[in-house]
Amino acid sequence: MKQSSHASGKNLNLRAQVVKTLLAVQNGQSLQSVLAQHMNIVSDKDRALYHELVLGCLRQWHSLKQLTLPLLSKPLENQVVETCLYLGLYQLLCTRVAAHAAISETVEAAKQLGMESLSGVVNAILRRATRETEEFYDVLEQAPGLPSWLSKRLKKDWPEQLAEISYELKQVAPLTLRVNTRQVGRDEYLDILEDEGIDAHRCEISEVGIVMDESLHIPSLPGFEAGGFSVQDEHAQLCATLLPNLDGKFVIDACSAPGGKTAHILETFQPKKLIALDQDEKRLKRVSENLERLILDGKHVEIITANAVTWTAPEQADCIVLDAPCSAVGVMRRHPDIRLLRQSTDIAKTVELQKQILENMWQQLKAGGTLLYITCSILKAENEQQMIEFFKNHSDAQEVKIDADWGIEQIHGRQLLPQVGRGDGFYYCRIQKV
Repeated sequence: MKQSSHASGKNLNLRAQVVKTLLAVQNGQSLQSVLAQHMNIVSDKDRALYHELVLGCLRQWHSLKQLTLPLLSKPLENQVVETCLYLGLYQLLCTRVAAHAAISETVEAAKQLGMESLSGVVNAILRRATRETEEFYDVLEQAPGLPSWLSKRLKKDWPEQLAEISYELKQVAPLTLRVNTRQVGRDEYLDILEDEGIDAHRCEISEVGIVMDESLHIPSLPGFEAGGFSVQDEHAQLCATLLPNLDGKFVIDACSAPGGKTAHILETFQPKKLIALDQDEKRLKRVSENLERLILDGKHVEIITANAVTWTAPEQADCIVLDAPCSAVGVMRRHPDIRLLRQSTDIAKTVELQKQILENMWQQLKAGGTLLYITCSILKAENEQQMIEFFKNHSDAQEVKIDADWGIEQIHGRQLLPQVGRGDGFYYCRIQKV
């Protein structure tokens, strides 16, 4: 009888629901693909806690693992029990959940998930954590919290910044808005938020960005329905500032979904024609929804489902924005499941895919035109090294240096690293066809 209630998920306690979600990610499913379905089972009042526990455990995953392994007399080789332990320790060390509730609910979850015989191990270790809280917390803080393959790569790429990067990637990214200046100025919108009693402040490097000082339900913010703003990371907002004047020009946004950069281009310039290209039809729907809400859709915008490796433009473009597929290590704060999903073997495949898209898009650009290469990665193989290779093989390509006081200058392009309270890891390189 017990089995059927467990299978339906309806009678599981909240901690068991969280463990099921974490197990799905460990088995290779992205959080986005399972979240909506798993959230449906959770009662409304528990959703915020569910969300916090899932994201928090993923953020601290490798640190929790490093903390837990020495506590076991022998390896458990049991995904369910290990996940229960990580969840229990996360609650005790990183949240305000009362210790007795964290322990009893997590032990109960282990039982509900069929691990009655090992629930005593969970209970014992969590009780020990309440006695040795400070020691446990220190181990957690000092653990790099990254899979070892990624630590090795980052150590090679950023030896001086490694400790800082590991720390930054464990933090929660801020909620950042990009004001739609066709409708409202940034200072004006800050005044509107202040009148509503909502705390926010200006971004430091983006001139249209606002950082929210409290996390709120986005659609309930003033001006959302009317298209007054979009949610976009501060470092992603720099894209439009690196483009030439696109008024009256033909522009391609080569990997455009979900449409943040497409919208920003249309908020800043008046191109003659803009093609938003992506091979993911579902995510492209979000581009049209966003443009509609921001009142930016029009006859001059065309949304096309196609593969950027093989697609041919109707005519050569004046400007191409290529936000290339990448490991997304730079946005791990927002997508902590990347820690578990990304494998070291993925990097070479991604670098090859980027190279193929670059090759094809370069053919679609007219002489004198600009290609802006972007990734949300901090790995040099996908960024600086990709560009070194590109310039070596294209005598008709010339870098247009980015003159800026943000980021770190590379052999080609500039790299932004994730920063507490500020933007994610992004790379930009501007190329002109000569």
